[in-house]
Amino acid sequence: MKKLFVLAMLFIATSTSYAQGFSIGPKLGANITGLNGLQFQDGYNSAYHLGIFAEVKLGDRLGIQPELLWNQTSYKTTTGLSGLYSSLPSNANLKLNYISIPLLLNIKPTKMISLQAGPQFGILANAKSSTAQNIKDAFKSGDVSLLLGVQLKLLAFRVYGRYGIGLTSINDIVSSETWKSRTLQLGVGIGF
Repeated sequence: MKKLFVLAMLFIATSTSYAQGFSIGPKLGANITGLNGLQFQDGYNSAYHLGIFAEVKLGDRLGIQPELLWNQTSYKTTTGLSGLYSSLPSNANLKLNYISIPLLLNIKPTKMISLQAGPQFGILANAKSSTAQNIKDAFKSGDVSLLLGVQLKLLAFRVYGRYGIGLTSINDIVSSETWKSRTLQLGVGIGF
């Protein structure tokens, strides 16, 4: 995953010299997260994300947007998880923190609107529970998602909404059960 990030940054640096425009800036927003799996409550919980983005124009209607984010997800367990992982009683609140690297393709039907799609690679930094200190060994060290969304450009501001669909299971306890993330991201960024 580190090699992929280095290659992406090298690609961006190379294409910047040929690009018609480049901007970089901070961003932050809300995550509304859920997890498919029998051991987790249905529904969504709130968390946050913050980081930086770069926007590289490859023409009037096309661009790429790599990002580096601190991404928090939040879940609630059900009674069945404590049988699989003894440190977690039922109805525990979990917070998983990822270092996420989205690589988005921007398609611009107008100057103000970008349709976005691309993969997001997440590296699990830590996992905490409301009842146990660190439960990181219950989850895989990485998560791969597909992001689909819309971004609105208003002067230097970017206002966006995205939906992330987990492509890989993050369950590292029982291989027979699949836990896939679902995330709705709403946020704002400023490009310089």
